[in-house]
Amino acid sequence: MNDAPALSVERVVKTYSTVRAVAQVSFDVRRGEVLGFLGPNGAGKTTTLRMIMGITLPDEGRITFEGRPHYDPALVGYLPEERGLYEDAGVIDVLVYFGRLRGMSARDARDSGTRWLERLGLGDRTRAKVNTLSKGNQQKVQLAGALLHAPALAVLDEPFSGLDPLNQELFITIISELRASGAAVLLSAHQLGLVERLCDRFYLISHGRGLLDGTLDDIRRAGTASRTQTLKLGLRSRAGSSSENAVTSAFARALPGSTPGVAKTPGGGMGVEVDWPEGQDLGPTLAELAREFVIERVELRPLSLHEIYVHAVGGDRAEHVAIVEDAHV
Repeated sequence: MNDAPALSVERVVKTYSTVRAVAQVSFDVRRGEVLGFLGPNGAGKTTTLRMIMGITLPDEGRITFEGRPHYDPALVGYLPEERGLYEDAGVIDVLVYFGRLRGMSARDARDSGTRWLERLGLGDRTRAKVNTLSKGNQQKVQLAGALLHAPALAVLDEPFSGLDPLNQELFITIISELRASGAAVLLSAHQLGLVERLCDRFYLISHGRGLLDGTLDDIRRAGTASRTQTLKLGLRSRAGSSSENAVTSAFARALPGSTPGVAKTPGGGMGVEVDWPEGQDLGPTLAELAREFVIERVELRPLSLHEIYVHAVGGDRAEHVAIVEDAHV
């Protein structure tokens, strides 16, 4: 039995002229899991995906598929960010063509494509021209084209693009079924709420290099300096004159250097949000605030993927700017 990951990316480097787009990126995706491949625009995600798909080659490092160094179109299904459909062709004809490229017979490709179109709510559009479909329905055709040959590895780049909430849920169900069937899924998307629901692990890159890697708990600890929870309070002044300074001072004593977010709420209340260290006693801070405020709401929850992303990428951008400015001094 082959225990190698479905996909392994090892210390991959890619440079264009004087720009290093990808620098020593390493991760793997195993069968039966979904890996979220994340990063801001320009981070190197697209370059990495193109190297995985063999569209371009790495300058250094290696990429293997179940331990083999050769890309196999029968093994991999790819949904690109850019539309990769022939717009003047019929929908089922496009799917048959994609299936043939992946080693399927024309009959098998047509049968599988028809089943996928039925599943995706496009059973009545099999003979329609691609260019008559909405953006969301074209995205459904792209997903069908990526999956009709039952790949062991699905590489999905912005699969939720153009989809309404109902069809986002349909795609989530399909991706979850892929995982349950034993396929490996590499998912790159900017809809972090959906990504958090779907993924087993995450790999975050910024400025071409790996920044965070692991489960949600792993990257909470690694990306937020141990502040792995968000505290939200709803406050209302007892005397009608308490200021934001009282809130800021209370948190400064509890968390030196912290700056809570404070916003007015309807009816003269105040909303407060701040990172709160796991295990730290909240009682003394609440008691101090209760002297001047009625505490109407207390919510303490783990940091979301969105919040972790903002912390990590924002900090990395600041560090990168400092390095660049120092290099030009």
